[in-house]
Amino acid sequence: MPVRVAVDAMGGDYAPSVVVEGAVEAAAEAGDRLAVLLVGRAAEIEAEIDRLGGAGDRVRVVDAPEVIGMGESPTVALKSKPQSSIHVGVGTVKQGKADAFASAGNTGAVMAAALFGLGRLPGVLRPALPGYLPTPTGTCVLLDVGANVEVRAEHLVQFARMGAVFGEFFLQTDAPTVGLVNVGEEPGKGTDTVKEAHATLAALGERGSIHFVGNVEGRDILQHAADVCVCDGFVGNVVLKLAESVATILPQMVKAEIGRQQLGPDSAGLVGGVLKGMLAPFDYQAFGGVPMLGIDGIVTIGHGGSSARAVKQMVLSSAGLVEQNLTARIARALQEPLPEPPSA
Repeated sequence: MPVRVAVDAMGGDYAPSVVVEGAVEAAAEAGDRLAVLLVGRAAEIEAEIDRLGGAGDRVRVVDAPEVIGMGESPTVALKSKPQSSIHVGVGTVKQGKADAFASAGNTGAVMAAALFGLGRLPGVLRPALPGYLPTPTGTCVLLDVGANVEVRAEHLVQFARMGAVFGEFFLQTDAPTVGLVNVGEEPGKGTDTVKEAHATLAALGERGSIHFVGNVEGRDILQHAADVCVCDGFVGNVVLKLAESVATILPQMVKAEIGRQQLGPDSAGLVGGVLKGMLAPFDYQAFGGVPMLGIDGIVTIGHGGSSARAVKQMVLSSAGLVEQNLTARIARALQEPLPEPPSA
């Protein structure tokens, strides 16, 4: 039976055209292992399918006449637009008509709909959003990147446990290393919250539950000090957006330096080629989207500016998370009791 991925056809800056195109491409590439449900205004979706010359029998349309805009208040929109593509799309998962939901639409609305529509996995305190950062040796996972700007120690510990499970799938490694983002490497550094989280994670590491490597400073994240780097959503969002800015600012700096050194066309072209290759790992479109970890179901969130290529990757990634039973694996990992807190 194919994996069924419901896609928010109305979500994103360039919806529905690029969303429909990317979803149709994903269905074509995946073949019999994937079925796509395009959720949104049926007439607009069908017009896009006609423009593409058809979509095949593995793509069908689910009508949802309302649209939540990118700038709308998530909670207000969900209450006032019960027939939105986000609400209906999450509903297909809740009703068992789809195995996953993917959207490049209003992030807050998707998160709220998933939280209230599907609920948390047993024991989950706060769902978390991971992000991806390129390193000289591959990619590391950073979480949380914005869902939780204020956290307690137990939240950070749970992010680490969920991130380790996700890292196994995403990084294709059996024992991803886990680090705690901090202002120093020593266990005694940081806020009381971070120090408490460190103590619990160290105990989990001694038990063999996770491969905890201790604190990771900001300068070492992109050096791949750990496969999974854990922090609150405030820090994570700042780090992620700073890393994303590299792809924008470096070409400007290189162009200015080429002009300063008055390099000829051949030399400038050579430098530009090296720069293009170096910045390729920073392209979010290669990953498509990120899953909400801790939700009782697969919900993937993409960048609002997603292209058809990014949407295709988001849909394929969602199908892969279903095939890897990510939700069940996270649930099992969280069933293990935590160590007793250290005595004062």
